[in-house]
Amino acid sequence: MSPLCTQHSLQTEILIAGGGPAGVPCAIAAARRGAKVILCHDRPVLGGNASSEVRMHIVGANGTGGTDRGSELATEARESGIIEEIRLENCLRNPQRSPSMFDLILYQKCQAEKNLTLMLNTTVTGVEMQGQTITHAIADRQSSEDQFRIAADIFIDCTGDGRLGAEAGAPFMEGRESRAQFGESLAPEKADQLRLGSTILMQAKKHATPMPFTAPSFARAFTAEELRLRLYATPGDETPSHEYGYWWAEWGGQLDTIKDNEQIRDELLAIVLGIWDHVKNGPPGSPAGADPSNASHWALDWFGFLPGKRESRRFIGQHILTQQDLMTSLHFDDAIAYGGWSLDLHPPQGIDAPGLQPCEQHPLPHLYDIPLRSCISRDIDNLMFAGRNHSATHVAFSSTRVMATCAVMGQGIGTAAAAAITTKTKPAQIPTQTDLVRTIQQHLLEDDAFLISPPGSNSDKLSDHLVDHLADNLIHQARIHASSEQIGGEAQNLRSPQTRSVHGELGAPPDRYQAGSHRWMSDPAESLPATLEITWPDTIEIGQIQLVFDTGLHRHLTLSQLDAYSESMIWGKPQPETIKDYFIETFDGQQWTRLLKVHGNYQRLQKHLLMPARHCSALRLTLTATNGLDHARLCRIAIYN
Repeated sequence: MSPLCTQHSLQTEILIAGGGPAGVPCAIAAARRGAKVILCHDRPVLGGNASSEVRMHIVGANGTGGTDRGSELATEARESGIIEEIRLENCLRNPQRSPSMFDLILYQKCQAEKNLTLMLNTTVTGVEMQGQTITHAIADRQSSEDQFRIAADIFIDCTGDGRLGAEAGAPFMEGRESRAQFGESLAPEKADQLRLGSTILMQAKKHATPMPFTAPSFARAFTAEELRLRLYATPGDETPSHEYGYWWAEWGGQLDTIKDNEQIRDELLAIVLGIWDHVKNGPPGSPAGADPSNASHWALDWFGFLPGKRESRRFIGQHILTQQDLMTSLHFDDAIAYGGWSLDLHPPQGIDAPGLQPCEQHPLPHLYDIPLRSCISRDIDNLMFAGRNHSATHVAFSSTRVMATCAVMGQGIGTAAAAAITTKTKPAQIPTQTDLVRTIQQHLLEDDAFLISPPGSNSDKLSDHLVDHLADNLIHQARIHASSEQIGGEAQNLRSPQTRSVHGELGAPPDRYQAGSHRWMSDPAESLPATLEITWPDTIEIGQIQLVFDTGLHRHLTLSQLDAYSESMIWGKPQPETIKDYFIETFDGQQWTRLLKVHGNYQRLQKHLLMPARHCSALRLTLTATNGLDHARLCRIAIYN
């Protein structure tokens, strides 16, 4: 260690390396469940590929373009839980769609958690071991000449590249597995070290006057034929535009995306600037002043210097997800997250394979489970992981790698880690403890994560973990009465364990859902306010009230710099289905007393902790205004003592 470097010793319960789309929800989930967490992130801003340094929009199970899945009150595939909380916050506070504002929102979310210590510009570079257990992580912060020796009970690798786990000697995979190894029809015949490449994105603005562009000498030159299946074919069902691009400007899949990252960056800069030169000035040989793309008034406003990396290491966990697991929507008893993005394979040569489509998407027929075991190391007792470095084949990873899927995976693993801390259980042992797995799933459901129901859920019999989840909710001991309701939106729907509809096309498999709206919807003809009254036969004690509102999970909602994609969303304001104003009263046998009042809500999940607890025989929820819809919708009310 350099004599200029100061060494510090830190102690925590959970150490998370990597503050991208998986690491941030992972850290928040664990901290909210009471664990002491340190989050080390090697960049100055959070968000990984979604940050202002890369600027890729977060996509997930609801797909996009030709693989889109979403239908109101039928197929609600967008992720909920912490990533939905972040998206709704970003939507309202960032109407200008600023990438830096999104950085700030993620920063504030982490800083708001009392159990979470955030360490930016801090890279985990080593570990200390005792046998197959990690005891300490070593982290360096060059900007302040500090080194940290961090002791923890559980270590979670959300770095994408898998630096923490690799330092611990955890086994991992790279490249593409052979077709025979896992019986995957989409895998190559022979295994190789090829992988998905990386991309540098760019943004441009239109000006009032012509804006000339002179390409640097190192920029590549592209003919129209070389971009025939990319720039001119608008892959991914995109609307042709100049303001943002280009995900298909991909390169580096034939190299080591970790060791060769500097070379990949240099080549990607040459590629993106060469594409822009093609847009501005036409292909080689175009006459001076030619404007074949109608881009004369457009000018580059930003382009990244940090490659958006798709693939590097993938750990070997207690289960390796495969193509068949996803295609058949295989049920896992230890499911902690779900996905639905297509199997999205790219040619490793990227833009250097002009005769190949930039992506080959194989739609999945249904949403699928992600098991806890695919996020726990096979060999290291206290190592977990979430994000694109989790345990999956190259083919399966081509779906699980997208950022919203990484986010729900992160929340699942953060929740599991916190439960392991509470019960003093090594992560490697969690899947063997059925009751603990069930508790983790209950915690996820309480926090508005979505888990696909197990087979047989289209019958009247519910799974054990859903029954346990229902039993804790005091409304199941009560009579429920609404001031009005619609057909299909009856108040009794609030007894359902589901909080979304997934019975529609491309939703959950036919034997893994209960059809219906799974929410109370008041009658528009009766107007607002609408009331819901819950009555118990005897006096009960209430300590917490949880409400889950409708936020339009059938629609897309994500920060994007692509105008046409953003215009397909409701951005810059709350989602119209969401309840805006409400108040709650309790009845003690003699009179109604107002408990709380909320104005201006835009979030899906609201938790109200009552200090001290209240005794009552009835509770009344009055919904006085929505954010635009002509009737009230409520997906869940949970009351705990």
